[in-house]
Amino acid sequence: MNYGLFVLRRLAAAVPLLLAVVTVNFLLVRLAPGDPIVMIIGEAAQYDESLVREVRARFGLDGPLWQQYLSYVGRVCRGDLGMSIYFDQQPVASVIAQRLPQSALLVSISYALAVAAGVFFGTRAARRPFSATDHAATVVGLLGYSVPSFWLGMLLILVFSLKLGWLPVGGLMDVRSPGTGWAMVLDRARHLVLPVIALGAFHLALITRLTRASMLEVLTLDFITMARSKGLRESEVFRRHALRNALLPVVTTAGYTIGFLLAGSVLVETVFAYPGIGRLLHQALIARDYPLMLGILIVVSVTVVLANLATDLLYAKIDPRIRVR
Repeated sequence: MNYGLFVLRRLAAAVPLLLAVVTVNFLLVRLAPGDPIVMIIGEAAQYDESLVREVRARFGLDGPLWQQYLSYVGRVCRGDLGMSIYFDQQPVASVIAQRLPQSALLVSISYALAVAAGVFFGTRAARRPFSATDHAATVVGLLGYSVPSFWLGMLLILVFSLKLGWLPVGGLMDVRSPGTGWAMVLDRARHLVLPVIALGAFHLALITRLTRASMLEVLTLDFITMARSKGLRESEVFRRHALRNALLPVVTTAGYTIGFLLAGSVLVETVFAYPGIGRLLHQALIARDYPLMLGILIVVSVTVVLANLATDLLYAKIDPRIRVR
């Protein structure tokens, strides 16, 4: 299997997709109501037309839409995401780079815990179907699948922060008494607990339900009966034969839900005032910061493409019947 050639072909195939994403996002952002120039200038936009034209030309918003589009695509191809309107004309790439590590930390922890816990609870429920463990996993899965992440986040703040006082309300760290070393690590971990739960609850429920259903289906197949007839221990049959085959749809779903996880981070980061790109996107939407909005959407799109590529490679590793070319 030539993994290098496969990766190059998939990346090449992703170029038209990313171009389509850039085009659609550009049109949606530009056709949305609101004018960023008016928000920058304020009341002066009502009576000083020359100032409006000057500021509009400074940000490249004075030409026709097609000209703005071609100019933007050309800059993106050169790696230039433009200048932020809201953040004092700072480069969009640097503004995103400042927030990206925080979001990467939040999303990666939520994703890892959701997948690991979902597979664990799903397999435990499938091992003893219709037991108390199975019923508990089903109820928790339904609740996590049904409750919106932003509502769950506010409920967690109400209970664990305001009522019990166990965890901070939001933010990244305690700015009143910033620590160093392990004290700083523990402080950041405390601030991450509630956002991680709120962001990962839906995906935990999804993986749990999917793992349980897949395991129950695999356990009824003939090769499982044959493995048991050979005298293998039930734990070995369950772990080596059933689990590996049951994980195939789980891996697929886990890979393709990364985009939904990134989308959910916008609401969760806003609720918890967490300084990531999700909250940054919300700020850009409020300020009608076109370059910043498009830059964040491009970063998210590239992340989803790379996650799907990693999912395909992992799928080929798990299932020997799959060959990459």
